[in-house]
Amino acid sequence: DQTKRKRDGKQFRATLLHWSIPIPCSVHTSTSAAAMPPAGSLTADQLSFFEKNGYLVLESFSSAEEVQAMRDRMAQLVDGFDGADSSVFSTKDHRQLKDDYFFKSAENISFFFEEKAFGDDGCLRQPKELSINKVGHALHDHDPVFKKFAFSENISSLFSSLGYKRPAVIQSMYIFKQPGIGGEVVPHQDNTFLYTEPLSCTGLWLALEDATITNGCLWAIPGSHKNGLKRRMIRDENGTHFDRPSPLYDQKEFVPLEMKSGDFVVIHGDLVHQR
Repeated sequence: DQTKRKRDGKQFRATLLHWSIPIPCSVHTSTSAAAMPPAGSLTADQLSFFEKNGYLVLESFSSAEEVQAMRDRMAQLVDGFDGADSSVFSTKDHRQLKDDYFFKSAENISFFFEEKAFGDDGCLRQPKELSINKVGHALHDHDPVFKKFAFSENISSLFSSLGYKRPAVIQSMYIFKQPGIGGEVVPHQDNTFLYTEPLSCTGLWLALEDATITNGCLWAIPGSHKNGLKRRMIRDENGTHFDRPSPLYDQKEFVPLEMKSGDFVVIHGDLVHQR
């Protein structure tokens, strides 16, 4: 089935960033030859596509040198990780939401293993670099390579185009799609987990390798952001829970967002997507 097809094939990597807290403002897209827009600025056609579909793929957003710098830096971080302090990530089993390690990761660089990374003996089935699901959630705060990308002129110009005046980076992740053991990421909306009033989350996803149907690209339901937020994750005195069950989605409505290394996708906080 579609989910299994996405899990087969070779590994690929991606960097995911989430921004929030915009202040609405007018967006001007008209330019002249004497005043070209800054790098990263969106055109009127691109803004129209994003408004209609809830996502926008930008080809060749990052250079090969920028991509390689992030891949090399993550290889260093993984090499220096001893595995003693970590957690397992799952989008099906939300027990990790009660895990202090998960919540504290918002303020540091933490490592999360795949669900099937460990054998019955408690040991990794394969090398750690092939067992990690993701690294997050404050790479943009604590690592100079990822901070440089997160606060680059291209990113700043893109958010100005979207109407943000004072955007704030609320989390950053380096995501691995591991061969063989990669867990399913079920359909979801980012605003479920990153809720603000008014809703203000926008996700950015940079492919650090080619992402295809074979090795696990993003899939999305075009226009689904117009149907509103379907459920919220709530953390209160009763713990962490959702205010309603997850909706069921027709897999035939999803379209693949295949990307080349260096391509970039902007994701509306209410867009239903999976990977």
